Amino acid sequence: MTVTGNDDAIDGTLRRVLGDVLGLSPAHTATITPDTGLFGTLPELDSMAVAGLLTEIEDRLNIVIDDDEVDGELLENYGNLLAFVTAKRVAG
Repeated sequence: MTVTGNDDAIDGTLRRVLGDVLGLSPAHTATITPDTGLFGTLPELDSMAVAGLLTEIEDRLNIVIDDDEVDGELLENYGNLLAFVTAKRVAG
């Protein structure tokens, strides 16, 4: 995937959301790569935090995430989540 300025902005916002919702430091979120595991890897991202994370993503990025779009693959790693959010922003 080619990173554009808009993708960069989405990436930055998504990292801030992860930091704010999960209580991760900016230094920690800066180390996240596309292959970084999320659900099941980050102890802060448990089943209770998923709803808060998705709601905050919707609010900050002005997208709607339907329940049927949320599956294990979406939160498997940061790259999947970023690609999903980027596609939703482009489609919206």
